[in-house]
Amino acid sequence: MTTPSFPERFNMARYFLDERIEEGRGDRLAVIDHAGRYDYRAVQAQANRLGNALKARGVGPEDRVLIALTDRVEFAAAFFGVLKIGAVVTMVNPELPDGDYDYYLSYTRARAFLGERALAERIRPALEKSELLRAVLTVDGAGGGGESWEESAGKASAVLEAYDTSRDDPSVWLFTSGSTGKPKAAVHLHHDFPYNTECYAKQVLQLHESDRTLGVPKLFFGYATGSNLMFPFAVGASTVLFREKATPEGLFALIDEHQPTVLTSVPTMINKMCQAVPEGRSLGPLRVTISAGEALPEELYRRWMARFGAEILDGIGSAELFHIYISNRFGEVRPGSLGRLVPGYEARVVGPDGLDVPDGEIGTLWVKGDSAALCYWQAHEKSKEVLRGDWVVSGDLFRRSADGFFSYAGRADDMLKVGGIFVAPIEVEGCLMRHPNVLEVAVIGFEDDDGLVKAMAYVVAKGAPGSPALAASIIEHAKRELARYKAPHRIQFVDELPRSDRGKILRRELGK
Repeated sequence: MTTPSFPERFNMARYFLDERIEEGRGDRLAVIDHAGRYDYRAVQAQANRLGNALKARGVGPEDRVLIALTDRVEFAAAFFGVLKIGAVVTMVNPELPDGDYDYYLSYTRARAFLGERALAERIRPALEKSELLRAVLTVDGAGGGGESWEESAGKASAVLEAYDTSRDDPSVWLFTSGSTGKPKAAVHLHHDFPYNTECYAKQVLQLHESDRTLGVPKLFFGYATGSNLMFPFAVGASTVLFREKATPEGLFALIDEHQPTVLTSVPTMINKMCQAVPEGRSLGPLRVTISAGEALPEELYRRWMARFGAEILDGIGSAELFHIYISNRFGEVRPGSLGRLVPGYEARVVGPDGLDVPDGEIGTLWVKGDSAALCYWQAHEKSKEVLRGDWVVSGDLFRRSADGFFSYAGRADDMLKVGGIFVAPIEVEGCLMRHPNVLEVAVIGFEDDDGLVKAMAYVVAKGAPGSPALAASIIEHAKRELARYKAPHRIQFVDELPRSDRGKILRRELGK
């Protein structure tokens, strides 16, 4: 393929939004949310009004704006409106504990806060303490000592030319999951997001204007910002947004009502949807489900295909590279693997000596692509550790097959050393998922009475309550299918596994 390139003067809001109107697609449906349906021209008008309102309050190029909105049309308006004035989008989960906003306001040095009235009222002390804020605009009326978004933006002009940014100007901060310490932001440039869109959304997902997207993860998460906002906007498609937490029942209702063709999901919800309905349930015109966040177990892929028949393209992405860079493809899905490199990306599987390991052996994944972040904000040493020239050192362990398929082997810091031999928890988990009474599982290490490391499995049971007999059955199942030293020595039954707001299992919470 030809590697995507962009002109030196480039604002990504034009690429994703303004160009749709210039192409004559202004009347095409862009967003469906709880309040209505909006075409591209209406979204552009909202973005322009919001951008002009921020400018009038002294917010300008390179200023950070903190967005804490649920999934609704105002999120799209905020995202593109901020970019159009040359400011920088920072976005966080609006369901965060109130006390976390002190950190995010201070860390981003935000000049403006955009959120909903109820949230602003709850975090008013943090907003009032932030001396750098020039504007607080809240949806659903004025709150938190700020101004009403509807009133302030409603008075502003609906005409706004995108600021003359460089393709290499900062545009969006994507927060890491914060598995250790406070989350840090990966600083991205204006060309990063269109680059991945051209490579992944258009070539792998093959998105086109007749598509309609629906997402399980929320828009504050870069995975969803791409799949359920930027990607459909890049091709003139439409997206369905909803404010509530995703549930299988809610998703089935939205699928029936809005008939999406693309579902963005995570393994946890794929599992729940499989459990919620019998085989043969139709998902309408849904042509593909994207899965990321965690590797999709082979057994779960097969359950989904048996029930729904709508292809899953499992892949891996990261905040450092914005979105998915290794993915399965239509017509060549290899269950249990994450597929092949997305066009425009390169990868190495590297051993402890810094040299590439032979195909089939486990090593650390290094990735190269022009959507890579510039740095982590206020984390120079971490930036040097992870962002090495053109390469991003992921911290993920992988195997690559001779024909270019990549299989996830876990995080380097999750590996267990049992009897002097490394054991990948994901391999044990995949085995246990094939037991008929295991719904979900996470494997960690523990020290036995002799101080030796052994594997322990936290299991959410199905079809039968957790019991000593079921635990013994699960362990025997593992011993039959794996080398015996890999089998868990203990089973702990739990009602659910702890997860982050991005759906990832919080292994550090297990065993506490």
